[in-house]
Amino acid sequence: QVQLVESGGGLVQAGGSLRLSCAASGRTFSSTYNMGWYRQTPGKQREFVSAIRGTDDSTYYADSVKGRFTISRDNAKNTVDLQMNSLKPEDTAVYYCAAEAPQVMGVMLRPPDYWGQGTQVTVSS
Repeated sequence: QVQLVESGGGLVQAGGSLRLSCAASGRTFSSTYNMGWYRQTPGKQREFVSAIRGTDDSTYYADSVKGRFTISRDNAKNTVDLQMNSLKPEDTAVYYCAAEAPQVMGVMLRPPDYWGQGTQVTVSS
């Protein structure tokens, strides 16, 4: 099993920045796991935000956050961060950390194996 714990959410004004962090632990977790972030607002499906591949640190972003968000990982600490800049009110959501075992094809093309509990991000206009 893998446990994921997010931190860093909060309230920020439009145009501001926040940094989310996710700490992974568990007997089966390794640096080869793909890690990512999703977000969800009430009444909507959880949507992909960003991911980083464990084997080569390739990064992936939703079009809505490309150029504003940056994902990174620290394998020594088993953490993955999401730096969010130029935040907009439409970025308001609960953000979830996610992890999946290495895949032969693609990154997070199916629902992740593990989820964190979520952290609220609110961007005021």
